[in-house]
Amino acid sequence: MNNLFRNVSRISRRDFLRNTGYAGGGLIIAANFAACSSDKALPGGNFAPNVYVNVKENGDVEIVCHRSEMGQGVRTSIMQVIADEMEADWDRVTLLQATGDVKYGDQNTDGSTSIRKHFDMLRNAGAVTRQMLVNAAADAWGVPAAECRGLNHAVHHEASGKSLGYGELAGHAATLRVPEDVVLKSPEDYRYIGKPMDLVDGMAFTVGTAAYGIDTVLPGMLHASIERCPVIGGKLVSVDDSAARAIAGVVDVIQLSDGVLPPVFNPLGGVAVLATNTWAAQRGRAALKIEWDLGANASYDSPAYRKTLEASARAEGSKILARGDLAAAFAGAAKTLDAVYYAPMLSQAPMEPPAATAIINADGSCEVWACTQDPQTAQGVVAGALGIEPAQVTINVTLLGGGFGRKSKPDFVAEAALLAQKSGKPVKVTWTREDDIRHGYFHSESCQYLRGAIDADGNTTAWLQRTAFPSIFATFGPADGPAAMELGLGCVDNPYAIENMQIESCKATAHFRIGWLRSVCNVFHAFAANSFAAELAHLAGRDPKDYLLELIGGDRHVIPADSGGEYDNYGQDIGEHPIDTARLKAVLEKAASMANWGRTLPRGSGLGIAVHRSFLAYVATAAEVSVSDAGALKVEEMWTVIDAGTVVNPDRVTAQMEGAGIFGMSLTLHGEITGTSGAIVQGNFDSYPVVRMNEAPTAIHVHVMPSGARPGGVGEPGVPPVAPAICNAIFAATGKRVRELPLRNVSLA
Repeated sequence: MNNLFRNVSRISRRDFLRNTGYAGGGLIIAANFAACSSDKALPGGNFAPNVYVNVKENGDVEIVCHRSEMGQGVRTSIMQVIADEMEADWDRVTLLQATGDVKYGDQNTDGSTSIRKHFDMLRNAGAVTRQMLVNAAADAWGVPAAECRGLNHAVHHEASGKSLGYGELAGHAATLRVPEDVVLKSPEDYRYIGKPMDLVDGMAFTVGTAAYGIDTVLPGMLHASIERCPVIGGKLVSVDDSAARAIAGVVDVIQLSDGVLPPVFNPLGGVAVLATNTWAAQRGRAALKIEWDLGANASYDSPAYRKTLEASARAEGSKILARGDLAAAFAGAAKTLDAVYYAPMLSQAPMEPPAATAIINADGSCEVWACTQDPQTAQGVVAGALGIEPAQVTINVTLLGGGFGRKSKPDFVAEAALLAQKSGKPVKVTWTREDDIRHGYFHSESCQYLRGAIDADGNTTAWLQRTAFPSIFATFGPADGPAAMELGLGCVDNPYAIENMQIESCKATAHFRIGWLRSVCNVFHAFAANSFAAELAHLAGRDPKDYLLELIGGDRHVIPADSGGEYDNYGQDIGEHPIDTARLKAVLEKAASMANWGRTLPRGSGLGIAVHRSFLAYVATAAEVSVSDAGALKVEEMWTVIDAGTVVNPDRVTAQMEGAGIFGMSLTLHGEITGTSGAIVQGNFDSYPVVRMNEAPTAIHVHVMPSGARPGGVGEPGVPPVAPAICNAIFAATGKRVRELPLRNVSLA
């Protein structure tokens, strides 16, 4: 029976705290061990061996989710991992949502990190709980702990036939020392990990009782709508609010301090109308007469900036990867190919726009309810805005109606807190769709110049790639081009076995708040790399899927040359997690097989394929499209394969790949944010469309590769291959090569 817990890995408490960054408040430790005789009466009470688990006296278990739920199923997955390791009965486990608190470690739900960076820590939290309950039972029975095991919410001693439920042991376990090391379960003994499980929030989603940030209601609450400067960095000159104040329901009009540059996560400033209901607040806002000083960014114009960006990409940049002799390879090439790929600015546009509600308590502390991806950063930003300590700010995390990176930035949370402080009443700030699209943190536009060479046999002998885009880091300080972290998102981590390769970073200036969007720079880097690979295949007269496999080359582990350790897999060292080309090729081959690659298609139809590794996961997507004689495009079907290593909930992985397909299609077909005189042109889904039901494929087929590798990301990696797969399929269908997005700007006739 003891084979249930094979010694897969032992994690000492000291190593666990050091390696996961949870020292100094990461565990709430119970009192020291006290000697007991056998079969003694057990004390009652609850048992909380760490901040993630509480075993109650009645045997019920509470598990704390320290991350934010925005549809990815993280609340369920975290419960699965901890409950599995502690051998809890799923029907006796409930979930608690954590507030923002440093004791939980990293709470920023982005970068597909919730499982891939916390899997071992979460397992350890469950295993420590189980072991301490086992130790409590062994102490009570006067037998060695090695003879006991935790199973299905109880501890059993096979030799004597004795058993004690977790609730009976909770009080005594709370008096024991936390063990120095624990034995984690063997994967073949998992009960919940790797199994499809219904969402713990599924019923609430279904019947409409799920509470999002926008649903918060407090007694006496005012509703706020804020008019902000249309250009980032602009300032308020004057405001006439007399008409606004005359509207029924309007209570006050408050001027917020002007925004600052760099913007970081601070509020943009503007004029807020506070009212007893949302409609009155919005009517009052529309009645404001405001004069703005638009500032230096009013010079921005999208067509002109695109030309500047392309010129930067065509010019020599800073070398970030160089191997072989590129000049000699081009000089001796049988054929060469040059291409420029463009992708526009994008908005995350979650279904629930940013929303937060705040109240200032009598002691000056602040309590907030918000749909935030990063409650600790929100806590700090609110504290700074109010002039109080972070410990005086409580951030209650609601469910998020989508996030995609936008809700990692708590500017909207600080707005609610500031208005609550100024008005002396609870205030809810709700952004309109227009606010969200025009005043967000945009995914940067990009230009990439690629030049390739092939020899007489059609083999690629040289690859030059230059990438130019305004950096996310411009949001935090001076930055005139891509940062190392961004270059490690699909550019410098190039897996191709090309002898002569050079990758360069080119300058670009930011004129808006730049932020991360689902899969970040992987979106445009994968578009360019996979599209250019298909173009080289055509130049060589080869099948694009076969040529892509040739470019990837033999099975090996790739660590980008000259990376200097800077290019880091978005939070995990690439030296410890190199690119595994065998896994990359396997998902590509599987997607091609699922799509029946090479089959004969009707006139005007075509298959395209792309593969990309991001956030430690490997994803390939094949797409079938049809294009009418008039140029009307239809994505008929998609096939996506993901190798995300160890998977906690296969159903959620499948759902995330399906969602990534639709999200990626929306960006590919429609996604474009433009600016004129520094102001964003788009404002709602009429001008910034997402894929509608009639545009969706007949099916998005998903295959999750079985793998025992360490967990990779899931929420983001499905997006990057979508655009190049569709664009490559368009070429197969029409012979027209697409090098810019979105497709609604491209004539396919």
